[in-house]
Amino acid sequence: MAPVFAHGRLRLYLLKLLDEAPRHGYEVIRLLEERFQGLYTPSAGTVYPRLAKLEAEGLITHATEGGRKVYSITDAGRAELAGRGGELADLEEEIRESVSELAAEIRDDVRGAAGKLRSEMRAAATASRTAGASASFDAREELRKAKQELKEQARQARAEAQSAKRQAKEYQRIAQQLQDQFQDRLKGGDWPKGVWEGISDITAQLGNLVTSTTHGPAAGRPSSPEQAVSDWAKDIDGAAEPARELDRLLDRFRDDVRDAARDHGVSRDQLAEARRHLATAADGILSLLAPDRRRP
Repeated sequence: MAPVFAHGRLRLYLLKLLDEAPRHGYEVIRLLEERFQGLYTPSAGTVYPRLAKLEAEGLITHATEGGRKVYSITDAGRAELAGRGGELADLEEEIRESVSELAAEIRDDVRGAAGKLRSEMRAAATASRTAGASASFDAREELRKAKQELKEQARQARAEAQSAKRQAKEYQRIAQQLQDQFQDRLKGGDWPKGVWEGISDITAQLGNLVTSTTHGPAAGRPSSPEQAVSDWAKDIDGAAEPARELDRLLDRFRDDVRDAARDHGVSRDQLAEARRHLATAADGILSLLAPDRRRP
């Protein structure tokens, strides 16, 4: 910004203001601001030193009123002001031009600031839209993934439920088959062989149930009730005491089941199914050995 007053011009204008009326320093500063329409306000550091110099030159004097200095022009000051009338007219024109220039500069500054502000606001709005679009895309993607994951979990749950349903039906079929086969063999008349064959069938089926969900059929285990019967019946001792032979068979049954459980593990579901098979077998054997026995 160009200086408002050229060299020596502020000194001349101070004499003009004091020629109009005595004034204190603050009033001089306020009048200068008014003449420049609020576009320029001289500082106290600019005005008071010049007033002091004018007083030192005898062009103005001061009196103290209410603790403040009130400056007045002297005759010497009026003489100098009169001798510089043409220069004072030029100063008035310079002030008007300075006001116009200051106003133009301020308008340019305001326009520049406003333009910069608009640019920043547009950039911020663009960034906000971009961030919002990115956040919206991320949210949609997360929602899509969540939906896909829920669908996959639902599909797996349905598959597991169907598998469990099929397995339950298979367990029921095996249980009924075992019970029917066991009863048929018991009706054959040879009760020791019927007991052995029934226990053999139960052992084979339990072995398959224990291993089917882990390692598949146990190595060396019977693959069918017929094979189980042959394995268990091949060493039947018809001459042995029946009660002792039954104890031997029960021990063998217990050892086989225990070995299968130890080697392959037993889940809670398998335990419940094995318990049901054992209950069925126990009911059949007890019905054979004690027909008149009543269940509690």
